Amino acid sequence: MQTLIIVVLSVALLLAVIKIFTAKQPAQASGTDAAINNIMTRTSVRSYTNEPVTDAQIETMLRAGMAAPSAVNKQPWKFVVVKNREKLKEIADSIGPSRAAAGAACVIAVCGDMTKTLDGVGRDFWIHDCSAATENILLAANALGLGAVWMGIFPDQNRVRTARALLDIPENQEVLCFIAIGHPAEKPTPKDKWKPENYRIIE
Repeated sequence: MQTLIIVVLSVALLLAVIKIFTAKQPAQASGTDAAINNIMTRTSVRSYTNEPVTDAQIETMLRAGMAAPSAVNKQPWKFVVVKNREKLKEIADSIGPSRAAAGAACVIAVCGDMTKTLDGVGRDFWIHDCSAATENILLAANALGLGAVWMGIFPDQNRVRTARALLDIPENQEVLCFIAIGHPAEKPTPKDKWKPENYRIIE
């Protein structure tokens, strides 16, 4: 009789475990859904906590930046990662639109290497290339649970000169922008920017 009770209890326990593992689980976002959601939920974050951003996270963001498309695969980007607190404050104090740098865990300066541009009228494609890299970094930051904001430098030559001096950037590089990055201390609501009037289809 005792053996029968043990068998019955064992079967009941097994059925309970099976029920738990076969219960309908919340739908997980597919790769496509996750990618679209990451794009749609990206926001500009300008306020950060004191938590540091790890070197592994920085490398992931830089890898994402370098995965961007570029004209004739020139890959004209150069990146300067600033983690020094005094330098971050100096950036914030010296360039008005870069105030978010003061509280950021790091700033990534996105630069265009003019020795890797196309000749002639194609020279300024570096702007497209480095902008694509910048957006990839912003999306990678969002995917990592970080907050980031794009802070424009180029084509304002006063800002470019100041940025170049602050970060000791050589003359053969143009500074496109700074990206302030950190763990978000705010949660801005993503803006719905969909406007059907902003596109047309030619069939």
